Amino acid sequence: MAQKSTIYKVELSVSDMDRHYYETHKLTVAKHPSETDERLMVRLLAFALNAHEHLELTKGLSTDDEPDIWQKSLSGELKLWVALGLPSEKIVRQSCGKADAVVIYCYSGNTAEIWWEKIKNSTTRFDNLSVFNLPEQEASALAELAGRSMKMQVNIQDGEVMLSVDDAIVYLNPVKWK
Repeated sequence: MAQKSTIYKVELSVSDMDRHYYETHKLTVAKHPSETDERLMVRLLAFALNAHEHLELTKGLSTDDEPDIWQKSLSGELKLWVALGLPSEKIVRQSCGKADAVVIYCYSGNTAEIWWEKIKNSTTRFDNLSVFNLPEQEASALAELAGRSMKMQVNIQDGEVMLSVDDAIVYLNPVKWK
């Protein structure tokens, strides 16, 4: 019998001084049975870093042809495609062709560095692609904050992120690779 997704309720308050975006999002997040707490929290961080009134969490892991997060225009065009982990070169190429902007957030330590070395030369032609790496210890610290019901505050200034859940705070410095 297949396991069902676990539902998380998140009140995400974003204060992004870099983009002058200040809003609170009430999210219902389905955590796929194979998804780790670390990946779930990186997904929420990615949402906060790209927060917009039309940004949406997608089916993610359960659907191959969708990103983890996307933003569509009112007429249905893909404005932003946000992927987590280490997508194949083919997926990167296809997503860059589908969306105005593509952002990938890696968080797998040495594995991410090996992946990037392998595909970075083939991504130079994509002006709409950005790749960020979240240091392994920072991603692990995020996993410790996961809870079924969270009030999360994310403050972003000069590319640095302070993320808090209850009394716990994690400081993050995503590294831009592209």
